[in-house]
Amino acid sequence: MTDTGLTSGPLARMSDRLYRRVGAIAIVAVGFFVLAYLSGDSRLKALLTMGGGVACALIVLLWALSRAIRMKRRYGFSALIDAIDNSAAPRLLCDTDGAMCHANGPARALMPEGDGGLLALLHTRIAAPGLVIERLQASALATGTGREQIETRRGILDLHATRVAGNAVLWELDEPEDRATQPGGVPRLPMLTTGRDGTVLFINAAARDFLGARPKSLPEVFASGRIRIGEANDVLTRDGPRQCLVAEFEASAGRREIYLLPADVPAVRGGVVVFDELPVPLLKVAPDGRVLLANRMARELVDREITRDTEMSDLMEGLGRAISDWLAEAAVGHGLHHSEFLRLRRTDREVFIQVTLTRVVEGSDVTLIAVLNDATELKTLEAQFVQSQKMQAIGQLAGGVAHDFNNLLTAISGHCDLLLLRHDQGDPDYADLVQINQNANRAASLVGQLLAFSRKQTLRPEVIDLRDTLADLTHLLNRLVGEKVTLSLYHDPVLDSIRADKRQLEQVLMNLVVNARDAMPDGGEITIRTECLALHEPLTRDRAVVPPGRYVSVKVSDVGRGIAPDKIQKVFEPFYTTKRTGEGTGLGLSTAYGIVKQTGGYIFVDSVLGAGSNFTLLFPMHDVYELPGTIAREPRKTRAKHQGEGVILLVEDEAPVRTFAARALRLSGYTVIEVGSAEAALEALDDDSLNVDLFVTDVVMPGMDGPSWVRRARETRPDVGVVFVSGYAEDSLAENQARIPNSVFLPKPFSLADLTETVQAQLS
Repeated sequence: MTDTGLTSGPLARMSDRLYRRVGAIAIVAVGFFVLAYLSGDSRLKALLTMGGGVACALIVLLWALSRAIRMKRRYGFSALIDAIDNSAAPRLLCDTDGAMCHANGPARALMPEGDGGLLALLHTRIAAPGLVIERLQASALATGTGREQIETRRGILDLHATRVAGNAVLWELDEPEDRATQPGGVPRLPMLTTGRDGTVLFINAAARDFLGARPKSLPEVFASGRIRIGEANDVLTRDGPRQCLVAEFEASAGRREIYLLPADVPAVRGGVVVFDELPVPLLKVAPDGRVLLANRMARELVDREITRDTEMSDLMEGLGRAISDWLAEAAVGHGLHHSEFLRLRRTDREVFIQVTLTRVVEGSDVTLIAVLNDATELKTLEAQFVQSQKMQAIGQLAGGVAHDFNNLLTAISGHCDLLLLRHDQGDPDYADLVQINQNANRAASLVGQLLAFSRKQTLRPEVIDLRDTLADLTHLLNRLVGEKVTLSLYHDPVLDSIRADKRQLEQVLMNLVVNARDAMPDGGEITIRTECLALHEPLTRDRAVVPPGRYVSVKVSDVGRGIAPDKIQKVFEPFYTTKRTGEGTGLGLSTAYGIVKQTGGYIFVDSVLGAGSNFTLLFPMHDVYELPGTIAREPRKTRAKHQGEGVILLVEDEAPVRTFAARALRLSGYTVIEVGSAEAALEALDDDSLNVDLFVTDVVMPGMDGPSWVRRARETRPDVGVVFVSGYAEDSLAENQARIPNSVFLPKPFSLADLTETVQAQLS
């Protein structure tokens, strides 16, 4: 027995003290005898000799006592070692530094090559063994004992630490018996634990029986030298190569646990138990699609009862062709190593799985083993990526459509306005012109919805109080919901202000209320509730993270039909609608989503099928968006212009828009100089005698764009105001416009009144 670390107990300390005293007394005795020898006085010599004799007697007594203590310790430790060696369970004796002093045969048999003590033994069984050892040792030294039951893949590991021999610790391990079979004679699954470099650290009894020996590395197990996880592999067994399905799991410290499922296991009760033991979802499927077996994890994943009549197509969908055709091809050996992503037919939530098929020959019968992997997280990330691409594509499409469409709509609605000026309500053509005007506005609204979803519309943010906004909107909302639906509003008594585009926010609320109304065809109650919300920690929900801070919450709730769980993730996608053809465009919620996100807020939806839906909007307090103070500009030296007074340089490359704008401004009394390009505008301004009071220019034109030519013109005419018009969103101009003082933006399509009011405001 190694005595290292076992010399710190009470008996050991007492023995050490006795030995030290024996040494000191021996020195004293020697001193007495030397003095007696040197003394010439016979009486003093007798006294010194007597003192030396007493010291020698004391030395003998203390030495005998110390030896008795040491013998007691020795026999005590011998009994402890004998008890450890005679135990059938793994037992180890360690010092407080974790160094192993003694281990019995069962403990050494479980250690990997090179020993390594308790830490190395536990590394093959549990994660973070160092923390467990430290925790139990502290308990044992403080109270005398420490015990934990730890769940492992083999079962429950009972780890017990007991303080012995002073501060030494006895470790006892009790785990499920490592047998090749389970109770009832059902075979266990062969399992190997490997290191990072493929070294086999541990194999269970079932693997030893199956392989016929204890391999040192994975190439001694697999015929091809490499592993194909989730597929059939040729395994070198005691009876020659056998085909096995392989499952792999990550363990601690880079270790892997590899399970082997012989492909030719019989489809009987024992086979069911073997399937259930494998910690990976598995289905055994006939070539015609019938599910023959399903293990426990597979049943939990599909979340439905599997009977003799259950087929693969009943459990999953989304292959793009008949699942029976896919299985029939796999049964003859085609496409076995190609995984497919399918969607489970679950009603509670949307679950995607990756399915890999393995062909198994059992005598004359061919079956398929389907390995299922939950790929929901992967598909969610893919959906996020696709969503971002879709947003970008729709943004580019909307921007292009908006530019061309808005030019057309400006010309249509503008010339319609000019015609309406020459027709009164009694004119037979007046109603037709109004219809043209209204439909042009509807078309402009549709383009605006596309821009809203792609977050490229022009916002006019202002600080608003939602209570005032809803109060102004209540009359319109009551008309929208009709007589069978009740609209109820509840406000927080102290509601923070937010910064948003009031008109767009009203559009969001109207869209949500209309959807709530349509979800209750038989009537019901729609509730709008506002409240302040303080987040002290980030809120993670629906792939969004809301940072801490103060928010204003708006909840729109109904008691309607609700939204199915598998469709709730799609409600904000453009053109997605559950309504029948002609009842909706599928842009209402996508528009609301775009407006809320562009405002800097968040929108979430909760719904219970058959019980109603709840849409929650979160807007930051307006102080989050406080803008820096504007720089005071020097007042213009020119006198203010009256209505119809001034010279305007109109620069527009679209002839119909230029014609309409020029006629509208002339009708208002302004003098208009029309040009079709930036270069022509600069050429006209070369004439110093030409006096211009205002530039009205398109932003995007062939050749030089609007901001570029205006900056050049401002070098000689710094006081001329500018009205930028464009079919694109204002954000494409925002940076350039910020560098050009005394400029405003007028989005297309604009009406005759919009144009004249903007021009007059700039001239005034």
